[in-house]
Amino acid sequence: MRRAVVASVSGLPRQFWWLWASTLINRLGAFVATFLALYLTVERGYSASYAGLVGALYGLGGVVSSVVAGVLTDRLGRRPTMLIAQLATAVSVALLGFMEDPVAIAAVACVVGMASNGSRPAVQAMMADIVAPEDRVRAFALNYWALNMGFAISSSLAGLLAQYGYLLLFLGESVLVLACAVVVFVKLPESRPVTATESSTTEEPVRRVSMMTVVRDGRFMTVVGLNLLLALLFQQAYVSLPVTMGQAGFSSSDFGLVIATNGVLIVLLQIPVTRFIEHRSPAALLIGSALLTGYGFGLTAFAGSVALFAVSVAVWTLGEIINSPTQMGLVVRLSPTHGRGRYQGMYALSWSVASLAAPLLGGAVIDRYGPATLWSASAVVGTVAALGYGLLLRRMNAEERAAGTKAPEPAPVPDRTPEPAPVMDAAGAAPRTDSVA
Repeated sequence: MRRAVVASVSGLPRQFWWLWASTLINRLGAFVATFLALYLTVERGYSASYAGLVGALYGLGGVVSSVVAGVLTDRLGRRPTMLIAQLATAVSVALLGFMEDPVAIAAVACVVGMASNGSRPAVQAMMADIVAPEDRVRAFALNYWALNMGFAISSSLAGLLAQYGYLLLFLGESVLVLACAVVVFVKLPESRPVTATESSTTEEPVRRVSMMTVVRDGRFMTVVGLNLLLALLFQQAYVSLPVTMGQAGFSSSDFGLVIATNGVLIVLLQIPVTRFIEHRSPAALLIGSALLTGYGFGLTAFAGSVALFAVSVAVWTLGEIINSPTQMGLVVRLSPTHGRGRYQGMYALSWSVASLAAPLLGGAVIDRYGPATLWSASAVVGTVAALGYGLLLRRMNAEERAAGTKAPEPAPVPDRTPEPAPVMDAAGAAPRTDSVA
């Protein structure tokens, strides 16, 4: 286990670890998005449909910012885009905590969604810039590990803080997002490539990349569409799951413990699972992850206790652990260097559209047909996504064999097990004690 951990964290640049640290700090304060549905339905007394509407407006803000931030990431730069988004998030989240009027709550929630999703394309593009191609799956997994370490801590802490007043959640997130911006400002230099190619050995032609270029990229847009299906399921964990548990008589603390299962398992399993999947075909991994996700959410229909809810979360969490680094590696491989911001913006758009559509779908289905129908349909969606991944990767392999090229597989990871002293240096660069979805 020690060798696996050492090999997983070694060999990555210092700049990556500061980016990793900023992700952890940011996610430690991710209180509002997770508990917004409970805040509106339990604290404020609004219906599930209104909570779904506010969640949808939050998602709408993300839809707008995903495209705009993707363009800014390529034009303005990774670092300025992150700083603008983080400062806007800190201000808007704090403001949301003081809103009383339902219209004002909905409007500010839209601004929060726009600001909080604005840094995603820049973070992913910077990570692709600074990490060598053979290390990217590992780097994305470690960043996702940091994201969920923060999520596990914040969701448990937020459930307790909510007992003393939800305003603490809004102000606490604002402060931690500001701390994240400080790390970015002080420690992260700009990484945007100054040329249109990755290196002198790259045969990629120099061409102008616009959003229309991204939209016309059929293989990439298929990946985006399939990710949208899974993202619609993952978003139910933060909208429909708390509503379902609230209607069944469970408290915000109960939901905090259940959803913390997701973060805890990712913290425990992300590194060993990543070591297992690095050398394997993305086709089998993406198909398996889609099935685990769909049927994991489907199990929620049979949950009647905190323990059973946690079991269902554990199943779809395993799908999430496998899917995230595998799919991000595929996204980067399909993205031209000089268009990474736009490609990452389109990929982030699928998550933002899911944030917009999932609350509306989840709230409407629960109100009209009951939660069991929603969770049963989730298994169907997961099956459709698995079939889609299978067909896509089969077609990609066939096309690239016909073209005489190799299908995109995870690059072999060389043995980087370092001597003890360098390991301590790497850990010292970013002390590990890490931030969604």
